[in-house]
Amino acid sequence: MTPNQSASRALPRGIGFVKRQPRDWKVTVARSSIARFVYQMVLPYQSIYTVALGATATQLGIVNSAGMCIAGLASPLAGWLIDRIGIKKVYLTGIGLLFAAYLFYGIAFSWVIIIFAMAAFWLGENISGHSCATVCANSLANADRATGMTLCETFASGIVGIGGPVIGAFLVANFGGVTASGIRPLFLLATAGTLISFLLIFFKISDRSHAHTVEQRPRLLGFLSDVSQVMREGRHLKRWLVIVSVGSLPLGMVFPFSQVYAHEVKGAETYILGLMVTGSSLTSLLLGIPLGRLADRIGRKKTLYMTLPLFWASNLVLIWAPRPEFLIAAGILQGFYYICATINGAMSFELVPREQMGRWIGLMRFCRLLLSSVTALIGGVIWDTLGPQYVFLAVMGLDLFIRLPLLIGMPETLSSRK
Repeated sequence: MTPNQSASRALPRGIGFVKRQPRDWKVTVARSSIARFVYQMVLPYQSIYTVALGATATQLGIVNSAGMCIAGLASPLAGWLIDRIGIKKVYLTGIGLLFAAYLFYGIAFSWVIIIFAMAAFWLGENISGHSCATVCANSLANADRATGMTLCETFASGIVGIGGPVIGAFLVANFGGVTASGIRPLFLLATAGTLISFLLIFFKISDRSHAHTVEQRPRLLGFLSDVSQVMREGRHLKRWLVIVSVGSLPLGMVFPFSQVYAHEVKGAETYILGLMVTGSSLTSLLLGIPLGRLADRIGRKKTLYMTLPLFWASNLVLIWAPRPEFLIAAGILQGFYYICATINGAMSFELVPREQMGRWIGLMRFCRLLLSSVTALIGGVIWDTLGPQYVFLAVMGLDLFIRLPLLIGMPETLSSRK
């Protein structure tokens, strides 16, 4: 079969796949694409902006730590509310917080204000992402799950996401370069984009709920009982909570520091910083769907074994890069983190029944974000005391010696829930 014949067959299959999915999944893919475009636009400069407003690496760690901690503490409650009252109201609350976060960034004139912006950002990102994940988990069949999730990742991070850092770099270059005043307009544009995504969910997504019927109990007792039910009835959940928590450490220890490292240590300027994020998006665009299909055929674990080392390599390339241009390769390899996270997410959704999905995702996000909040602070201290490169090496070590052995002991989930 020639490449042209393969492509001509793949396109109708892809269109057919999308057509047979529920409308809510299609709407949340569109919302995720807008959100990722906005995020990819500001990502290369988010931490640099905080440092430009006067923060040290330790203070940068404090900013991220505070935001993650608040979001983590709210996660079980958000999951409980999704299972109790439905997704739409919770979804809109999360997007509203993201709107406030970008607005705070845009008007901030001190790094202290960024603490409030980052708290709103992580809380909004967590709640909206939680709602998005619940829609995805409850809409897709097992045989379609990894494909559907990586298709969303490919479209949001790849096709749409590539434009974000390119436009961001162009705007920063024209507003004065990598300075606070040159970066500030990006956050005001992100505020407008987030408003569009709010309106999309408000008008287009259904208020359908997978909520379970439960006896009426006092609210606090009901909340605690409902959350503990997930852990009582699930299998391998405690092990999985450790796996996803360690797997999320890059959120606090790699991504907040990689752009600052590239700029301050390696000398990267506006367009190199943008191309690093573009390279990450290119990875999702080219390999997201093929690796998702592979995970739906040979299993989640085997696919993770193939892709995890490529993300570890991104940290080594970042540290080694002899010239700024090599940082683009680090960005390309960094894109495998998002593919791994998507496949990891498919595995997570197959461990519990649909009616417990909101609470289960809430528990995972609680553990992930609380651990990440602690390590974000530790990352800043490591940067200022031992050296910047040790932040990235520490993440690799924890992944290799804790996460990977625990993953090997997990059963494959591909056929576990029909």
